[in-house]
Amino acid sequence: MNQNLQYIFSNQNFLDLAPYQAGYAKNISGESFGPCARNHYLFYYIISGAGTLSLDDNTTYHIVTGQGFLIFPSQVTRYWADQDHPWEYVWIEFDGTYASEIVRQAGFSPDSPVYRSSDRIITATMHNAMMELAENREETQFYKISKLYLFADCLIRSSSSAPLQMTSGNSPADHCIQTAFFYIGKNFMNDISVSSIAGKCNVHRNQLLRIFKDKLGMGPQEYLIKYRMSKGAQLLLTTGLTVKEIGSAVGYDNQLHFSRAFKNVYGISPANFRKEYKCYAMNAGSSGFLSSGIS
Repeated sequence: MNQNLQYIFSNQNFLDLAPYQAGYAKNISGESFGPCARNHYLFYYIISGAGTLSLDDNTTYHIVTGQGFLIFPSQVTRYWADQDHPWEYVWIEFDGTYASEIVRQAGFSPDSPVYRSSDRIITATMHNAMMELAENREETQFYKISKLYLFADCLIRSSSSAPLQMTSGNSPADHCIQTAFFYIGKNFMNDISVSSIAGKCNVHRNQLLRIFKDKLGMGPQEYLIKYRMSKGAQLLLTTGLTVKEIGSAVGYDNQLHFSRAFKNVYGISPANFRKEYKCYAMNAGSSGFLSSGIS
């Protein structure tokens, strides 16, 4: 086992649940990171040893073998290895429209960041999935995303802080957002509108706007565009279809309109995106493999 591994994902293809990086590290005595804030969710699982997590309010947690901790986006933290038994851990940084619900179902909150296992077998499966993400650079991007979903499932099912009864989708807003996700996923290639999405959810258009803003920080139209562009990016990397054909496949009859929307989301034209990223997707489904620890 290498002392440190880090896998950086290109993260150009997935919207619902997206991996950013994954890694493994064996720290030296007292090695520390931070204080700093992350842009996405960052989860650590402690394979051996121990260390300390400190939040920005000076609350500290002693984390030991078999436990873990979650850092929230924009949360300022510092963490360091134990002097006598420095920790060895595997970690993953992730985000996406479903990420906050996964975190909620696993029982985490900014002031309750510690993972404690309620099932060693499921935790072992989670650990293995995380190591697969950190180690295996030969697999495709779709194999990698399958491991991320497996990690999320195991995190929820093994966390001792997870609610005994999951409440996902029970509230009217949760039901609405899930209905909208399903409808968009099945119909994004068609000529759908915010009004048609609202109609499918049995809510007024303005109510749908408020729910999306509250849950996702974006409106349904922006979500639809990003969803279409994520599907377009997948097709650019995995097929030989022309840009025009891909635009049509994700709901744009006009190639120019598709190219403009794609550039607004990714900052690059579809053709240049394909040139820049396709070789990486063919090799590993990611942007590269580095031999260093997270900083």
